[in-house]
Amino acid sequence: MKILAVSDKVDDLIYTPSLAERMKDIDLILSCGDLPNNYLEFIVTMLNKPLFYVFGNHHKDKIYCENRIITGGAEGCVNIDNKVVEYNGILIAGFEGSMRYNIGKHQYTDFQMCMKINRLKPRLVFNRIFKKRYIDIILTHSPPYGIHDQEDLCHTGFKCFNTLIKKYEPKYFIHGHIHLYSKKQWMTEVGSTKVINAYGYRVLEI
Repeated sequence: MKILAVSDKVDDLIYTPSLAERMKDIDLILSCGDLPNNYLEFIVTMLNKPLFYVFGNHHKDKIYCENRIITGGAEGCVNIDNKVVEYNGILIAGFEGSMRYNIGKHQYTDFQMCMKINRLKPRLVFNRIFKKRYIDIILTHSPPYGIHDQEDLCHTGFKCFNTLIKKYEPKYFIHGHIHLYSKKQWMTEVGSTKVINAYGYRVLEI
């Protein structure tokens, strides 16, 4: 399976009509957040494949247009925050947002994120019993603590994500939020899990 992962940056190599031909072999699209709805809607229209996403900390719940107010996420795409979905045999879980640094939405303390994870644990156990594994891909906006994150509070990773990786051993942990302006490391292996920063876009083969 070939996956297009996008996050944080509207990339000219993606936002072009040639996308349909250049990436016609993409099977699934994943978004780690902080991208405009119309960008995601463009991608899903061009590629005609499922798109699962989580919100980033800069997502605007209301967009005021000339004649109406647009609310919610991108049309034709599926928000998987605090959910598990299965596509072509691949089990995917999602967690939105960043570390809480002000009073904005889609921000959480580490304790609050732990509570979100706890609400998903029964489904993970169900997967282990009936699918022989907990989860294949975890899709988040923020990184785990100490992996690809930064020192300021806004860009600090969640410690509970480290515990999540250690206990449930997903094949991939895909995040955004951390901008890459140079040849910084975008992939780190933690045990059997590949932690991937999808800033801009990444094409992954599973």
